[in-house]
Amino acid sequence: MASRATFEVQLEPFPARSRTAAGKVNGLDTEIMSMSFADKILITISQGGRLAHWIHVPLDTTSPDPTTSASANFSDDPDAMSSDLLPRVDLTATTVLGGTVPERNTVGQLVATQTASAITTKNPDEKRLLVMGLGLEKAELDRAAFMDLLELVLGIV
Repeated sequence: MASRATFEVQLEPFPARSRTAAGKVNGLDTEIMSMSFADKILITISQGGRLAHWIHVPLDTTSPDPTTSASANFSDDPDAMSSDLLPRVDLTATTVLGGTVPERNTVGQLVATQTASAITTKNPDEKRLLVMGLGLEKAELDRAAFMDLLELVLGIV
């Protein structure tokens, strides 16, 4: 009879740093998860367990003007928010999967570039690729829902 080899299993923590958040966006339970890998930052935004739209934004760009970075300001003054929430102009979001509904694609790319802007504002040396998975129930978000979504996302980046 052949002898069986024995292996010892070593439990080690998952090497990628992860963070999660949950809250209501547009009255719907929304789950946000972020995982940081050596070459990518993965962020998923899910409502009702959906993940149907995937976007990536390369953060390895050179901004022609360092003042083009956005800084999120969540004040209640609508006039103050208009310019503070503009994403960096040199970041380009590209749909990888899904995004066949134009409204979903527009919202997804706006959320992805705004998130990428926040990441690079926080860490100007960040060069990884941002990969974002979205699963929003509704194709369009009103201003309040968009702000709620951004607040959740920016809380974990």
